[in-house]
Amino acid sequence: MKRTIVLFLTVSILFQFFSCTRNAITGRQQFKLLPDSEMQSMALQQYNEFLTANKVVPASNKDAEMVKRVGQRITKAVENYYSSKGLSKELEGYKWEYNLVDSKEANAWCMPGGKIVVYTGLLPITQNEAALAVVMGHEVSHAIFNHGNERMSQQLGAAAVQEGLNAALANKPSETRNIFLASFGVSAQLGFLLPFSRKHESEADHYGLFWAAMAGYDPREAIPLWQRMEKAANGQSPPEFLSTHPSEGRRIEDLQKYMPHAMEYYHKAIGK
Repeated sequence: MKRTIVLFLTVSILFQFFSCTRNAITGRQQFKLLPDSEMQSMALQQYNEFLTANKVVPASNKDAEMVKRVGQRITKAVENYYSSKGLSKELEGYKWEYNLVDSKEANAWCMPGGKIVVYTGLLPITQNEAALAVVMGHEVSHAIFNHGNERMSQQLGAAAVQEGLNAALANKPSETRNIFLASFGVSAQLGFLLPFSRKHESEADHYGLFWAAMAGYDPREAIPLWQRMEKAANGQSPPEFLSTHPSEGRRIEDLQKYMPHAMEYYHKAIGK
């Protein structure tokens, strides 16, 4: 068992050592196994397949025009900020696109490479452009901070370690082996993968608020937005420790902490 633990720790450390980079904006160490170019290529394929399989709202529709307008302002703010930091190369390969898709689901996403989709079911909750900007800023943050790459890398890393453990325990009684592997699966999910996903969500909230403010949208709309999100959830959210997202209450508390800084960006953007 000691040899197994040593193997587990060794493989984990090697994964971290050879695959960690520091994000130029957040300063956080990130675990990435896949090249960004490969992530963008896979994302483009999935994006095109998604658009083919779903009903895209015509560009002439006023809501589709709004989504594109908000998206353009958000991504321009992001590009300007990265440029001001001498980090434009970080956005290499990004070709922004904005689509509204007809779906009752209240959702939006941005894939690596800048392909953005908003679902019509989200608009009754956002209710206005500024709130939509907060959501789109959040989703853009996921993409530019390589959260998708991190999540895939975590899953790949966890799977590889589990395979190593499986081999190391091959000669152990099956019951002991199954219990140990099951315990590893639970600890990976609750102790590492889900908390890290919540970290991604909080990071996207933080910077998404800033992108919206830099684009000239009032970031204070984020608070009533998440209050509406909480109401729309109708008590169906899982306990926070089992969720990939922070609770709406935790989210609102954090956004209030970021708000003074966001307001500075907003006043600068609107010339006040």
